[in-house]
Amino acid sequence: MENIIVAEAVSKVYRTGSMVVKAVDQFSFDVKAGEFVALVGPSGSGKTTMLAMLAALLRPTEGRVLIDGNDLGTMKENERVRFRRERIGFTFQSNNLVPYLTVQENVELMLRMNGRLDKAGREWTKELLTRLGLGERLRNLPNQLSGGQRQRVAIARSLIHNPSVVLADEPTANLDSERAYQVVKIFSDLIHEQNKAGIMVTHDLRLCIYVDKVIQMMDGKIERLMTDRREIDDFIACA
Repeated sequence: MENIIVAEAVSKVYRTGSMVVKAVDQFSFDVKAGEFVALVGPSGSGKTTMLAMLAALLRPTEGRVLIDGNDLGTMKENERVRFRRERIGFTFQSNNLVPYLTVQENVELMLRMNGRLDKAGREWTKELLTRLGLGERLRNLPNQLSGGQRQRVAIARSLIHNPSVVLADEPTANLDSERAYQVVKIFSDLIHEQNKAGIMVTHDLRLCIYVDKVIQMMDGKIERLMTDRREIDDFIACA
């Protein structure tokens, strides 16, 4: 399988006066098509900073981030905006749905922004939302949905424009355990079926049962990289 995401000795340094903070320190890894990866570690370990660089929201201070062979650090800002809009799907801890748009309209928003909202796009929106158990909720507003339903809408929105990469930042933080498992399983199934490269930042190590690789961070560095299923299961059991 080809590598969709490649991080090569990536560092992110913040300077405030004489203080220097290395949020990410010489971080190298790759994610293949159809691979779902969990990025775990304590608060302040650099997970969200790394995710922001993968999402083309931050530029590395050192090293390179490549998606589909494109070096995000060498792009001009308008190129990064377009690349992010077309090739990257993002699900946030707070689902960031537009409150006055229906479920269907929230998901179609990504197609509209990319100039791809046609008949086929509308049909794909309905199909994806139905797959996510929301086929009867197309015309509902976000405030008429449960937390788990809103997060499933956010997942649909992150996948609707056929991105190469799907990123999720604590997607289950506001959900109870049962709904968290449901959301991540659906997310995992879709990443595998659609051959995306997926990365999820999470504090809930139990959710790692649905991923193919676990990267544990500490102080901006990779403390442990787990790719074997038995090793991942042992890691979950000991958490």
